[in-house]
Amino acid sequence: MQKVGYFKSIHMKIVFIYILLIIIAMQIIGLYFVRELEQTLRENFQESISDRVSLLEFSAREEIIKIRNEEDLTKEQSLRSILSGLNSYDIKEVRVIDARYQILATSDINNQSIVGQRSMDELVKLSITAATEQSNISLDETRNRIWILATPIIYQGEVVGSLYIESNIENVFGQMNEINQILAGGTAVALAITIVLGILIAQTITRPISDMRKQAQAMAKGNFSRKVRVYGNDEIGQLAIAFNHLTNRLQEAQSTTEAERRKLASVLANMTDGVIATDRKGRVILINDPAIRLLRIPREMVLNRPIISVLGIDSAYSFEDLIHLKESMNLDLSTQERPFILRTNFSVIQKETGFVNGLIAVLHDNTEQERIDMERREFVANVSHELRTPLTTMSSYLEALADGAWKDDEIAPTFLQVTQTETQRMIRLVNDLLQLSKMDSRDYDLNRETVNFNQFFNRIIDRFELSKSQHVTFHRMLSDTAYYVDIDTDKLTQVIDNIISNAMKYSPDGGNIRFGVAVKENMLTVMISDEGMGIPTENVNRIFDRFYRVDRARARSMGGTGLGLAIAREMIEAHGGSIWAESEEGQGTTIFFTLKVEMDEEGEWD
Repeated sequence: MQKVGYFKSIHMKIVFIYILLIIIAMQIIGLYFVRELEQTLRENFQESISDRVSLLEFSAREEIIKIRNEEDLTKEQSLRSILSGLNSYDIKEVRVIDARYQILATSDINNQSIVGQRSMDELVKLSITAATEQSNISLDETRNRIWILATPIIYQGEVVGSLYIESNIENVFGQMNEINQILAGGTAVALAITIVLGILIAQTITRPISDMRKQAQAMAKGNFSRKVRVYGNDEIGQLAIAFNHLTNRLQEAQSTTEAERRKLASVLANMTDGVIATDRKGRVILINDPAIRLLRIPREMVLNRPIISVLGIDSAYSFEDLIHLKESMNLDLSTQERPFILRTNFSVIQKETGFVNGLIAVLHDNTEQERIDMERREFVANVSHELRTPLTTMSSYLEALADGAWKDDEIAPTFLQVTQTETQRMIRLVNDLLQLSKMDSRDYDLNRETVNFNQFFNRIIDRFELSKSQHVTFHRMLSDTAYYVDIDTDKLTQVIDNIISNAMKYSPDGGNIRFGVAVKENMLTVMISDEGMGIPTENVNRIFDRFYRVDRARARSMGGTGLGLAIAREMIEAHGGSIWAESEEGQGTTIFFTLKVEMDEEGEWD
């Protein structure tokens, strides 16, 4: 977690806000105090001037309206005498002007030259014409503020003159400056004290929060052993107690979650089925190793990719289609080398509100099951077909006999012979099926006995050679060495009979059938080779499948059930050996099978 700078910390913010609030409060108080004080001082100053002007106005009016004798002083001299005693610190100059705007007297000794001149001051004119008191604050030649007051002199309702007073109000503003300086100094001291108090108060709030931040950082790293110190029982203290309780609960939840995660990881790792989990947008967020192996793609190419792309179904399905898919889906990943079918089941991850959080896909290798199902369907179809063919033939001939053909001495024996032949064919088919069923369920025992295989093999070949027609020739490549094997003679006789019968059926007139035996590494290998029509290379490995025929029409015409080589394979494998074929189309077929033998020396083909 990134460290918070001091000037960006909540501690600094609290101190700053606290100081800002104090400054704003002090400014509001200071402005109100200064404004009111200034107003009061100005009013007091103006009232003081106005009181003295009232007395002066009475004296000036008396002198203006006085009827004078020759012995009396002139009006100007009398007014000069009155004004001469008004010089003071706060009054700068007083002038007396008559109703015709003529200056009668001035208190300024250095400005006596204006006496007798006409006054051009606007305030004087307004006070005389309007008969009201006029005032204004302006600057003098020394840039000091002065308060100018023009008061009309009224006698019996008529304006007889005006008093013009310039008072030095700068002293009032000087006092205000001194008060402002005192207030600023007090504000600075108060701010200093406020900053110290703000820091202390902020620490009481931020220290527990800082502890909680450190604890949260430790928790993010998996350390739940730290506890937040409780400094008091206020809201911050209650928050610290709740945080410690939360830490304990998180520790318990984390332990439970970690245990469940390990269980889930173990389950996923040891599952034979593949598991893929997605988020709510269909992107892969989890995949186990079996799924990687089944899909045969690297893990880094799966994570964060859409599941429909990973499964290769993006052209046929969307993620929404998979959410509503109720049945399993088969994915055909077969190649030319081998088939490969995956059965995929989808399960939706939903909240209680129904909101879809993601999807779980379970992959199962269904190749073998599909092969078994296909073989089962093919087996049922073949059995049905193999049984239907003789039954249809028998039904047709029996219907003909029932319709009167039995009375015909030439046709009836033929029809009966065909019916008997088809019946025997059905019996052989049913017997072969019963035998395969027993071998599939392992419901049989091998009556083993030790025999000289060359003698045993020669007796079977002799039997076929005595009973065969003359269209093929037998060639034996057998040595006089005695090879002893532990076998069930009846079942192995059936195997060799089936192989020789097939060789004779498919051999052309004048063809050759060869028999050979060789021993190597305690395994006896038997060879039976014909010169028949052969088998295409791609079909050689299938001739041991049940009901498989390369040429079905010819095989049925020769009376085969298609189960002989399948029975042979089961019996040879029951003896611990193996059986296979080598063939080339048009060049004949060779069947090999092996049996265990006990001997000291290796044999070779004769």
